[in-house]
Amino acid sequence: MSGNAVQNNGRPPLARYAWLSIGAAIATIALKLLAWWLTDSVGLLSDALESFVNLAAALVTLGMLILAALPPSEQHAYGYSKAEYLASAFEGLLILIAAGAIAVAATMRLLDPRPIDQAVAGIAVSLVASIINFAVARILMQQARAHRSIALEADARHLLTDVWTSAGVVVAVGAVALTGWWRLDPIIALAVAANILWTGATLIYRSVRGLMDEAIPDEQREAVLAVLDGYHDLGVHYHALRTRQAAGRSFISLHVLVPGEWTVKRGHDLAEEIEAGIRAVVPGGCVETHLEPVGDPSSYEDIHLDR
Repeated sequence: MSGNAVQNNGRPPLARYAWLSIGAAIATIALKLLAWWLTDSVGLLSDALESFVNLAAALVTLGMLILAALPPSEQHAYGYSKAEYLASAFEGLLILIAAGAIAVAATMRLLDPRPIDQAVAGIAVSLVASIINFAVARILMQQARAHRSIALEADARHLLTDVWTSAGVVVAVGAVALTGWWRLDPIIALAVAANILWTGATLIYRSVRGLMDEAIPDEQREAVLAVLDGYHDLGVHYHALRTRQAAGRSFISLHVLVPGEWTVKRGHDLAEEIEAGIRAVVPGGCVETHLEPVGDPSSYEDIHLDR
């Protein structure tokens, strides 16, 4: 058997971006609570409550990114990268809880509508908080895509949801101030709750898929197949190709079938070449190959996972 040892997947430390998210959450909590205090708007209150969720999620993301960056150990030989899925699942759960709290507050205000005070000041403060969230979300999303970090992506999508939530709340506060229709404020808050409910459910769904050892993306699998098909002219074949991904890591295993008259060294050299080719098209890939003689019937008896 030939394979490269599980090693650092080349990602730089990502925890510093979680600290950026924590700082943004603290700043926006202060600003949005000020906006709510100025206006007594339940929509702005719901926006502030979601920022508390942002802070809790950023703290969990920080912890999970630190854990995911640990080197493999004897007990966890494949590393700790799946910790990122725990962070995104927890963030999704917090979003669902926030959606429920917002819905309760909005329903109570719908039954007992109240006017909004100092709408202009409240809107201005909320807009400043939204600009902070948008800037941080862009940075997190760029790093998440560059390093395939679902934890950072979850945090970025949560912050972007917060931005759109704030935009809806600002529109509602302005509309209430102009029209005097007080019930518009809690109606918008209920719409906000429905929006972030969808985001939370989506994050949990993606996290569960990752924890269930989902295969690598189709485009990467096609690239792997292209590498393998390039050796057919040498009489080299393959089977039992299996892939899975764990946040920033990808694991690929397969059986390489070579002519039976080849020497061990020639087969090993080919396996190393194939592994290098696959790692070139699957960043962060850990590749493991098993050599078998193509003409031996026993080579085809261990194809299945439960052989």
